[in-house]
Amino acid sequence: MTHINVERNRRKQMNEYLAVIRSMLPPSYVQRADQASIVGGAINFVKELEKLLQSLEAHKQIKKVISATGSDFSSPFSDFFTFPQYSTASSRNKHSNNSSSSTESIFADQKRDQKRSIAIADVEVTMIESHANLKIQSRKHPKQLLKMVTGLHSLGLHILHLNVTTVDQMALYSFSVKVEDECKLTSVDEIAAAVHEMVGRIQEDATSNCMPSVE
Repeated sequence: MTHINVERNRRKQMNEYLAVIRSMLPPSYVQRADQASIVGGAINFVKELEKLLQSLEAHKQIKKVISATGSDFSSPFSDFFTFPQYSTASSRNKHSNNSSSSTESIFADQKRDQKRSIAIADVEVTMIESHANLKIQSRKHPKQLLKMVTGLHSLGLHILHLNVTTVDQMALYSFSVKVEDECKLTSVDEIAAAVHEMVGRIQEDATSNCMPSVE
């Protein structure tokens, strides 16, 4: 009987804790009331808060340095990425390391990268089961966020939460998404590739719209 009472009290306390956690979460993070959904939602929410905190800290440090030195940054959110699938910094390092390569090799790399220069963006995707976190850094363009939201929905990625941080001409987009059943993307690399291609199309459209027409 003592064991039964202890177990009953433990379950009661666990249910009370889960109810408190659920009350603290935005509704989009807990769509079902079972224990696994509540714990999973809490994990995703804490990760989102961590990203928001890092973003605010980066924004604070950048403003402090800019005000003190008057200098700007080509990649103000570089520390925000851990293992990005696509990185503009890696591309820059690749070109700098090619200084000892042959002229033909450098020319070939530059010609190949020239076709993709319009799609310059840092993209990092992490995923736990059917939930993914996307981080995208790119230059700001008109209606870019709206086009990203539309593009992610078309890929079968349902947006649960998003955060945008901007510094000068650069923007960092953080998306928490649910991978829908009809989504054809099954891995972080596939999602990253699709997102990178989507950002490239958005930037290409923005650039072409800004170019003056020739009569």
